[in-house]
Amino acid sequence: MQTVEFTKGITIGAILCGVIAGLVAYVTFEPGNSAERAVTRSAPPVAEDIDLLDRVTRFAGEFGVTGGYRTPTQPEKALIVEGVSSLLDGNVDMARSRLAEVDYRLDTFTDTAGGRRLAEVSDAAGRSGNRGWGRVYVDLGAPPRWSVQVPHPVADQGTERLGARVLRGAPGGVMVMAGAHRTAGSAAGSGAAEAEGAGDEADDGGEGSPADMAHRTDSVFHAVVAELTRRGLPGIQLHGFADDSVPGSDSVVSTGAGSRAVPDAERLADRLAGQDVAVCRAWSAPCKLSGRTNEQGRLAARHGTRFLHVELSRTLRSGSRRMDETAQAITYVTTRWSRDTR
Repeated sequence: MQTVEFTKGITIGAILCGVIAGLVAYVTFEPGNSAERAVTRSAPPVAEDIDLLDRVTRFAGEFGVTGGYRTPTQPEKALIVEGVSSLLDGNVDMARSRLAEVDYRLDTFTDTAGGRRLAEVSDAAGRSGNRGWGRVYVDLGAPPRWSVQVPHPVADQGTERLGARVLRGAPGGVMVMAGAHRTAGSAAGSGAAEAEGAGDEADDGGEGSPADMAHRTDSVFHAVVAELTRRGLPGIQLHGFADDSVPGSDSVVSTGAGSRAVPDAERLADRLAGQDVAVCRAWSAPCKLSGRTNEQGRLAARHGTRFLHVELSRTLRSGSRRMDETAQAITYVTTRWSRDTR
């Protein structure tokens, strides 16, 4: 009798354990469970493998030099910034919801070079929408730590491709890229694409054309950079000039309107000099194209956030080898930023 009772006890205990295990499994894996949704927010499903450099190049290749830009309204900018901010916080569902309200979309993919998981915030309206507000790329594999900014893709030839290389270089990067040629929306002629020598020399002349992102504060580009600046993320902004525009220099490294990033500027200038690049160091010497009136640099100075404004000759932006070398020099700085937990 005792043996039977003991056997019954084991059987009942096994059944109870099975029931409890089943309940735990149901609670843990039930679709829509809050824990599962949290995982979905922090690690969104990644689509196909895509080459970031090719994707960015194709996007910039659609730009014209005059058309394709409309100044956004304040509500439109606010919704895009809310979407990007939610993405930076890991709330993918909220990000998609906010972006959809202004016909923007959020896609994810794995970059074929290096395997970084990236999110892409882009205009779903397409060129038919005639908006030209640009894109944002976010590294999903690490907390956001720094940004690379491309305000004049195509106009400053190759800066969009350099930006993609820089984003690949260190974890925690965010790339903010303009969506139109800097002369879009203005009366500039077809020769504007070659006028990069005047580029940021015109910076010191004040506000540029409607799509000149470096010199306006009414754009999606500026609004997104402002959110990154508010969060304390250091940023580096890429520009280009014709080889004969700054005699004696291949690059101008500046901290813009502020001085917080002088140690970073020194590191970058030293790295470039080590690659036989003649660098004008704008924080300690008079330099053309120093970007003192750059709007994102002014904003960073007001917030006390580190900001670098980098001008590069066309030679440094011509050919994969030179561009890779320049990206490696910049990555020396962004890698330090990626380890900064503030």
